[in-house]
Amino acid sequence: MITRHHRLATGATAFLAGASILLAACAKSENSGSASTNGDAGQQRVVTPNAGAGGCTLSSYGATKLDLKDAIVGFSQSEKEANPFRIAETQSIKDEAARLGVKKLLTTNAQSQLGKQISDIQDMLAQGAQFLIVAPLNSDGLQPALQAAAAKKVPVLTIDRKINATACKDYVAFLGSNFVEQGKRAADALIKATDGKGKVAILLGASGNNVTTDRTNGFVNQLKASAPGMEIVAQQTGDFARDKGQQVMEQLIQSRPDITAVYAENDEMALGAVTALKGAGKNPGKDVKIVSIDGTRNAVQGIVDGTINAVIESNPRFGPLAFSTAQQFYSGSPIPENVIISDRAYDSTNAKDSLAGAY
Repeated sequence: MITRHHRLATGATAFLAGASILLAACAKSENSGSASTNGDAGQQRVVTPNAGAGGCTLSSYGATKLDLKDAIVGFSQSEKEANPFRIAETQSIKDEAARLGVKKLLTTNAQSQLGKQISDIQDMLAQGAQFLIVAPLNSDGLQPALQAAAAKKVPVLTIDRKINATACKDYVAFLGSNFVEQGKRAADALIKATDGKGKVAILLGASGNNVTTDRTNGFVNQLKASAPGMEIVAQQTGDFARDKGQQVMEQLIQSRPDITAVYAENDEMALGAVTALKGAGKNPGKDVKIVSIDGTRNAVQGIVDGTINAVIESNPRFGPLAFSTAQQFYSGSPIPENVIISDRAYDSTNAKDSLAGAY
């Protein structure tokens, strides 16, 4: 659901039109189950392309024209595929490459190790990769890999996490969510669930990337502005992992038994918190309200079951958008530095009907 509209900068309109047309055509390729209540289960929708001073073009980037059907494309996944987000993201890239008839798709997984992601990208370049899609592990540290790609004039498209580098020099563009907005929406959902009162624990994501920073800032600032009756009493890192989220929640139950609300910066940590609360004899979703971000099927089921109060989606199905962006780039159209997608929200009013479209 698009909640805000932005004026498109010069040059972005053609990109948005091309991306939207291709996304609509590709919707059937996404294995997202039956349609959700708004009929767009699984799709990513672009809401804020901003081309700035014309955006990044093939000529300004210094790359040569390429037909993806004759190309070797590399995809670098940052984290092991042990959670639904990463599984869905990788599968979406594979599915769209197959649908478009990409000559060869190379895929790697960094297993949450920055050094491995750098070497993975360098290895794909050595194997002849001509275009790279990268889900960065951290916002910093990929410079050696970016330099290796630049030396071979291989364009790099980043998805789901931003990197601290120069657009249209070190990489073409970032495709992803507005993470600050996700944090704000999570705060609003928790305020609604608690009537704006209570003591809140934040289960932080992994350090070193903009997702954690932005989701935290968005949430904290919105809570301060809109709910003076809510107090953040704990912030601990759960590393976006279910087992770590459970461990942290178990510790918090002991050290802060007065906690009445939890904001988990992804669904896996929220599900870990649910387990910890049940183990302590508490009733998650009632005794302790829980709001998280991602939109995994297990978390949406948690809303249906009453153990989770709300979930803000972070859509991982980047395949159609990534490849449509590549096609626009190689056609000579300007690509915005940041291509921001819309994300849905789940609560008790729509979770049951939307479950089939969750990932």
